[in-house]
Amino acid sequence: MQRIANLLVVKDNQVLLLKKPRRDWYVAPGGKMDSGESIYEAAVREFQEETGATPVDPHVKGIYTMMIVDPASKEILNEWMLYTFVAQDLIGTPYESNREGLLEWHPVESLKTLPMAEGDRSNLLYAVSQKGVQYGTFYYTEEFELLDEHLQNSMEGDQH
Repeated sequence: MQRIANLLVVKDNQVLLLKKPRRDWYVAPGGKMDSGESIYEAAVREFQEETGATPVDPHVKGIYTMMIVDPASKEILNEWMLYTFVAQDLIGTPYESNREGLLEWHPVESLKTLPMAEGDRSNLLYAVSQKGVQYGTFYYTEEFELLDEHLQNSMEGDQH
């Protein structure tokens, strides 16, 4: 199963997003984990490769199972794990673009409206606005139309 780690930096009420040219959708910088790499190492490495900057104190905010399903037959066509991290600062100046697309700062509020996969929207909005860690499964068509999502949240500590 493919494992993907992404990392969202939130600084001065702005988020650094990557605009992918194929659909003109926005994503958090990230990519595939290498064999033997921890999810933390993968998130930091991918962020550095894609932005040229280094995140400060990233921490995990979401762990998700992503499913591509044929809606007619219910057959599972693809499945992968996504680990989402967030950091409140970065060191260095991010590139303006890379081989994956354009890097742009956007107001945190724009996560509600920018074009992106709807599961990513849920995931990134949680990462910037909620305490704790979110877990879930997203079910998509091959065209990344969201069919269903199942989400759970957990808090550490005395959250009665």
